[in-house]
Amino acid sequence: MRNTQPATFPLDEASEEEPGNTGPSTGSVVAVQRAMQLLDAFALGESQLSLADISRRCAMHKTTALRILRTLAASSYVVPCENGAWRLGPAAGWLGARYQSGFDVQDVVEPMLRKLSKSTRESAAFYVREGDKRTCLMRVEGVQPLRHHARMGEALPLDKGSPGRVILAFSGERGAAYERIRQQGYCLSIGEREKGVATVSAPVFGAHWKLLGSVCISGPAARLTEDVLEMHAKAVINAANALSYALAGSVSASTPTVVSTWHPPT
Repeated sequence: MRNTQPATFPLDEASEEEPGNTGPSTGSVVAVQRAMQLLDAFALGESQLSLADISRRCAMHKTTALRILRTLAASSYVVPCENGAWRLGPAAGWLGARYQSGFDVQDVVEPMLRKLSKSTRESAAFYVREGDKRTCLMRVEGVQPLRHHARMGEALPLDKGSPGRVILAFSGERGAAYERIRQQGYCLSIGEREKGVATVSAPVFGAHWKLLGSVCISGPAARLTEDVLEMHAKAVINAANALSYALAGSVSASTPTVVSTWHPPT
């Protein structure tokens, strides 16, 4: 009879196969952490990885890595290849799709980004906050032959680059720089997070007029000079405001008089 019991990990696995780990075992929690490590080993654009590459990137014994990979494969989070390598499976893709759908904004955000990209001829993106990072939830590429390519889902710092600074400002971050962003309703940056890249961003609000994220356009700093960014700021603000009204619903007592210059409560 076929064994249908789920794979398990011995509680002393850490000390048994990882000599460098001298701390006390935490059982299944360690196994979960390691499984997440293996999934994170795959970089954007990498179709498959060998067991040796995965083991090295995760600083994990091959035997341990293989056991966890086989467990993940049982739920289709990874798939073994004919050449012995591994690739992410359909369950991983479905998990990402559910993450996006959790915001329930795709049908509204994507058309707005396309409209903004068309009017500015630059790439447009929508960022949300994830703890102390920001993540690109959706992006539309511009028509310019030379453009900035942001990776959807990549965790980026909040305090570097206009998309993150806008999120911090409208989350109530203190300081003259953030007060200025709240006053003008947008933020621009040139080469702050990535050399040669320029952006201008504005805040987006969701249900009950709570901060949801930021919308931005980006491109090469050689083309998007400070004057050009200032020129595009109005289009970015208009797009962010239109998106805010679409997501927040009807005007209410919580609606700021001018969305882009709203001051968060102190």
